[in-house]
Amino acid sequence: MPWITIAEIVYILIVALVCLRIIYDTRSSSKTLAYLLLAIFVPVAGMLFYFIFGVNYRKRMIYSKKLIEDEGRLKELSIDPFTMSENSLRKNASDIGNARSLVSLLMNDTQSPLTDGNAVKLLINGEEKFPEVISALEQAQRYIHLEYYIYDDDEIGNRIKDILIRKAKEGVEVRMIYDDFGSRSIRKTLAKELRTRGVEAYPFNRVRLLLFANRLNYRNHRKLIIIDGQCGFVGGINIADRYINSSQDKDHKYWRDTHLRIDGPGILFLQHMFLCDWNFCSGHKIQPVHKYFCAEPVPGSNTSVQIAASGPDSPASTIKLSFLKAINLAQHEILLTTPYLIPGGSIMDALKIATMGGVKVKLIVPGVSDSILVNAAAWSNYGELLKAGVELYTYNRGFIHAKTMVIDGRVSIVGTANMDHRSFDLNFEVNAVIYSAAFAEQLRRSFVADLAESSLITYDQWHSRPFVYRLAERVARLMSPLL
Repeated sequence: MPWITIAEIVYILIVALVCLRIIYDTRSSSKTLAYLLLAIFVPVAGMLFYFIFGVNYRKRMIYSKKLIEDEGRLKELSIDPFTMSENSLRKNASDIGNARSLVSLLMNDTQSPLTDGNAVKLLINGEEKFPEVISALEQAQRYIHLEYYIYDDDEIGNRIKDILIRKAKEGVEVRMIYDDFGSRSIRKTLAKELRTRGVEAYPFNRVRLLLFANRLNYRNHRKLIIIDGQCGFVGGINIADRYINSSQDKDHKYWRDTHLRIDGPGILFLQHMFLCDWNFCSGHKIQPVHKYFCAEPVPGSNTSVQIAASGPDSPASTIKLSFLKAINLAQHEILLTTPYLIPGGSIMDALKIATMGGVKVKLIVPGVSDSILVNAAAWSNYGELLKAGVELYTYNRGFIHAKTMVIDGRVSIVGTANMDHRSFDLNFEVNAVIYSAAFAEQLRRSFVADLAESSLITYDQWHSRPFVYRLAERVARLMSPLL
């Protein structure tokens, strides 16, 4: 009995110390509460979960060093981002309109410049993205930079691999960053072949057994390509066959996604971001020389583009702040598509404030998700949005993975970030912000086409769903800060 009593006292002391650590170390009050509940009510396993997933080891140790190096590299550029932004603001004042404060936010937070003279092409699904990417890769003459969360060892993955190997043989510099978890299918196959045949390919954050879970928690979710310093791609589509909807494959679940091709100075910050990530994961120290930052305005094109990027190495959650600012800019209409809607209180409040203030807010979310737990947590949020007057639609044709926003037919956002805690706080993400009424109209037409494949949810429908669904969603919602 005394030994049992001693063990109980020791355990209580350990739990108390862990709780103090959680309170001291976790910034988000919702996450703090979730981790406290786990530590107290799930013996041992709850504390292990916190130390594996809750402690930001990466930010404290490796990523903090990366941030210092990134900021130093930005200062080395011959381009003055502040001057570039001011010039673009003057030239395109009518296109920017009341979005000047969003431009300033991104400029002041990450020194991401507003650029003009860009040609931006909207690419719907893999059927449009991959032919465009392959054509651009085939024309590469100096270098190709790729950074992807998922790169699969499948038909399209191998087709692009063959082009990269051939281009490397032709003397083109080819560098590839892949997430070691998201692209785990290529670790010992395709990635190894690339390295042995002239392509420099590195995992962003190698997953090893002892640090598996924590490294898994901080994922490089970016999807981008830069070619010869003039052409770039960014958006939600990874390199995998699942993103291509073939009429011959009847068993394939329809995958709806959105990507961009950007030609012109809009890719400058994408290039800066890639080189920072490359130097971090490869151990190389590529300098920001002119050949990597030589993008020129495209004749006859004058679309304004700015890049929003953030991750565990960011002092602030730039992606989240840019979403908040964009929502707050709206005076007439917000069109939002996201596969995961677990945004937290601030964005939920912003959407409710917008719609109660007379702004028409329409959201498209998946009817069927690729994650049951995340989908359940998302459904738990729908009620308060519907009650506030937000029009919420579920996409029925397949799985909608696009991450897009259109504000008042003037400002558009397309990128990799979902509306959830993971994209805001844990993942390395990147979005393109386009200030153009013409482009916004294209994206708006795409949104309207998706509405035709979607069903409107009413508050009464949401409220009358079976009790077992509501209970499961409430349980999932408790875990939402950790998803």
